[in-house]
Formats: sequence, structure tokens, C-alpha cells
Amino acid sequence: MTAAAQSNPAEAAATIAWEALKRCLNDGSSFVFEAGAGAGKTYSLMAALHYILAHRKRELQRTHQQVACVTYTNVARDLINAQTDGDPTIYCDTTHAFAWMLVSPFQKRLCKLVRTLPSWADRTEELDAANITAVGYALGRRSIEDGTANLHHEDIFPMFIQLTQSAKFRNAVASRFPLILVDEYQDTDAKFIECLNDQFIGKPQAPQFGFFGDHWQKIYGDGCGSITHDALKRIEKKANFRSAKPIVDSLNLIRRELAQSVKDPNAPGEVHIFYTNGWGGKRLTANHWQGDLPAPEAAQALALVRADLESVGWDFASDTKVLMLTHRALATELGYGSMRNIFRFSDSYTRKANDVIAYFHEHLEPAVRAYQTKRFGKMFEAIDSERPVMNSQSDKARWKDAMRRLCELRNTGSVGEVISHLSSTGLPILSDAVVRQERALANAIATGEPLIGRVQELHALHAVSYQEIIALCEYLDGHSPFETKHGVKGDQFENVLIVFGRGWNDYDFNLYLRMAGNPSLIGTQGAAYERYRNLFYVAVSRPKRRLALLFTHRLEHSALETLSGWFAGHRILDVGPML
Repeated sequence: MTAAAQSNPAEAAATIAWEALKRCLNDGSSFVFEAGAGAGKTYSLMAALHYILAHRKRELQRTHQQVACVTYTNVARDLINAQTDGDPTIYCDTTHAFAWMLVSPFQKRLCKLVRTLPSWADRTEELDAANITAVGYALGRRSIEDGTANLHHEDIFPMFIQLTQSAKFRNAVASRFPLILVDEYQDTDAKFIECLNDQFIGKPQAPQFGFFGDHWQKIYGDGCGSITHDALKRIEKKANFRSAKPIVDSLNLIRRELAQSVKDPNAPGEVHIFYTNGWGGKRLTANHWQGDLPAPEAAQALALVRADLESVGWDFASDTKVLMLTHRALATELGYGSMRNIFRFSDSYTRKANDVIAYFHEHLEPAVRAYQTKRFGKMFEAIDSERPVMNSQSDKARWKDAMRRLCELRNTGSVGEVISHLSSTGLPILSDAVVRQERALANAIATGEPLIGRVQELHALHAVSYQEIIALCEYLDGHSPFETKHGVKGDQFENVLIVFGRGWNDYDFNLYLRMAGNPSLIGTQGAAYERYRNLFYVAVSRPKRRLALLFTHRLEHSALETLSGWFAGHRILDVGPML
């Protein structure tokens, strides 16, 4: 081993992966490029794109072809386009936009297919009456206007999958894109990836495919997770440029099959594990809160741990991130405490399972922020609306008055007042899902029906100050010192404290640790185990220098044994007796 490789083992491991990647790019083999946390997956993807531009650009231009690079988010798309200087040889966009670009020329076929989509089953008569002659995807909402059936985001992949049954369509894809790279493949829609597997990969005359990602970092429910195919070569980037050796050593025990080499074997790092088994009081027993500390004791445990870490040099004011994988104490601290009393399940607001919360976070709040900074194009993009034609000064005045009043209500009004304002002005437009829920609530009140389920939750939400929605959205956007893994995937921080607790429908970390230590316990719970594992791995792999874990729920003996094995040699402390 060279002196350089000894001083930077991660670079040596990355070089091995890069040589394997170049071989695939040169010989046309399709591949999966698996890069664990901190390995530099995006760096490798960009290196591949620049290699292609250096060696194949003239050929692609001569044949009027492009390399497709499809991404999971708009942020990733913009980053890739910026780092390739918008070179027209590279087509880069989101997976939905890519699929729509491919299917949109086949209008005659789409007009027939739209009638077969389950999501349009109750509108076939309306389609017939409108004499549909075109299918569009301008607004992301289902509508029928001027002979055009406008699709919802969820309609795009079913359309794409149906069209891939046609050899003509498959040939059209291959003739334009001889190479298709998929970024963050594990989070890409499972049915879309299955379609690529079935209809393209390994088939004669099909494009070459390259899948970049890490199936242990799948955190979205509709993602495909791992991808396998006999025609896919596997490349593993066994490097970690992010974390200090003490942290990477533990990651390698957690994930033995992808052991990573560190950038600097001598860089200092530390790990602390805290748990609360020694508390002698009565723990929570309700549904998915079972075994957790009551709220006051959970908050006290966090305060104790913070004080302990500060005593050994942690700085919570500037370079430390707290990842709260529990939401009870967090909601109160950040200013949206009413949410846990309104919604039966925390996922309704922490993961936007509720359509009204999703509308506020994904559309209304981004629109308002864009309006306040005079980025009006971004405002209309956020609310899924084409920029309207302003035919007169009165049109501009209507928008100005509506947005001015909306901004006032955000500061002083309730959720119900904001929704009422949006309903009366239609500026900005409410989502179809919110309109349906509002109608259901109005009908229930008008007929005297009992308010139950989502209708009851919406009625209670109406009375809440809209300031709580703003606080919740800031939390979901990562504008607070506390975040969950959905806000930090791909990010890294100097120090990370993770608080593991109950209250999540989909996660049980005590059970995960028991399963990890004894795989025979997994049985039929394979999907749940992977969900627990991926969240745990994404969270503990964020820090560069210091890592701390706090478990507010009781850990069984076998779970503690798993922790002791992974974090051997580090401090493991029961803070329960101090509460």
C-alpha cells in the first residue's frame, strides 16, 4: 500500500470504485453503484457525468442523442445542472418530468389510456362528454378543460408503465437515450424501477442503466429499496469521507457487508450512548407510546444529556444538530404543541399524512415566502398554477389584496380563517384534497352528523392559531436546531445527538435492536425491520466528529446487548436514576 493510501484509506477505496465505474461506462454494462453514508455518492455521479462529457460528447452530438440523469428531487436536479453547466448533452430532470417527457408525444395513445387509469374511473362519462383530444400535465391536478385531460402527479408512472408494453415506445426511449443514470435509486418509485427491470434492463438494444444510491438509506415509503438484476454489475464504494474513525468503526459493525475506510485514521472522534432503564416511575402504556417516559421525564432526560455533553466540549449553540426521533416534547418546544392533541397519529403532521398539513407545507407556505421576496414565478410554481395572464390592473389588484390579507391572517388568524379566506378568494387555489375535506366538514356540521376521524381532526385544526402551522413548517423545512431524518438525509453535521423514543406508528427501536442482534426474530417482519434499520442507519451516520444517542423508551436486555456490541469501548450510561 502506498503512503498516500495509508494516510487516506477512503481515497484508496474510492479509487477502486471509480476504476470499476469507468469500466462499466466504457464497456456499456449496466450497473448499481452502492455508496454508503459519507461515501460521496453525488461526487461519483458527477464524476461519471464529466467523464461521459469528456469522452462521448461528440459522438452523442453527432447521433443527436443525450445522456439522461433522473433525480428524486428538484434540488438534486438543479445541483446537477449547475455542476454540468447545463450542457445540452445531459438531460437532467426529476423522474416524473422524465417519464412525462417520454410519454407526452404519444397523445393518441394517452387519450385512450387515461380512461383505463383507476384514478379516472369515476370520470369516464365526463371524459366522453368533453371529447378529449389531448392529455396534459401542466398543473399536477386532475382536471378536464377545453378538450384536455390534465393528469395528477400520481398518473404519470402508470401511463409510462403502460406505454413500455409497446416496442415502438421502448425503441423511442433507447434511440434518444443510450445511457440513463438514476440518482438516489432507492427512493425512486418501486413500480417505475420494476418497469425498467422488466422492460429494459438486459434486453437487446436497450439503453445502458446506472443506478446510484444506497438501499440502506431508503426512507420514503414508495421507494424501491434494493435493486437486483442478473444484468446489473454491482460496484461498492467502501469509503467514508465524513465521519471520524470511532464513528465509522461502529457503522462497520452495524453494516458489516459494506465496511468503509476512513479519510483520516487519526482524526479524533467520540461516541456516547445514554438510556433510561433505571427510572423507577410508571412509563406510558398507550398504543405506540408503550415503554416511553412521560413527557416531563423525557424532557428532563434530554436536559441531563445536553448538560453532560456540554461538560465535555459539545457546543449546542452552533455546531450540533439534535435529531428528534420522537415528537411529543419537540412539538411543545417548537411551538406547534396543539398538533399532538388534534391528530390521533403523529404521522399526520410529522410526515404530512394529513392532506391539509401537506398543502400548507408543500404549497401555501412556499408560495407566501416567494411572494414576500417578490419571486412571483416561484409563487405560482409552488401553488401548482400556471402564471395567470394579467389582463388588467384589477387582476393585479385582486392578487395583491388577496396575498396581503393572507399574510395578515398568517400572523393573527386561525387555521380556519386562513382556509376561509382562500376559499372565498380562490387566490391562491386550495388543493383538491383540502376542498374535499372542507366539504365533508361543512356537510357534517349542516346535517348534525357526529364529527369523527379526519373530519373531527379538521374541525379541531380550524381553531388553532396559524402561527402553529408556520412553526411546524419551519420544523419540517429544517429551520430549527431540531430535525428528523426526513430533513437531514444527505446532510452532515459536526456533532449529532439523536433522541430515540416511541410515538411513531412505523418505528420501534427496541424491537429493531433485538432483531439486529438475533435475526431469527425478523420472521415475517422483514419490511418493518428494514424500515427500522434504514432510519437508524441514516441518523447515526450524520456526524463528522461526535455522536450521541439517547433512548427515552425502555430497552430490553437483548437490545442493550446489541448496542454494547456496536459501540464497544464507548461510554454507555443509564441516566434513568438521575430523573
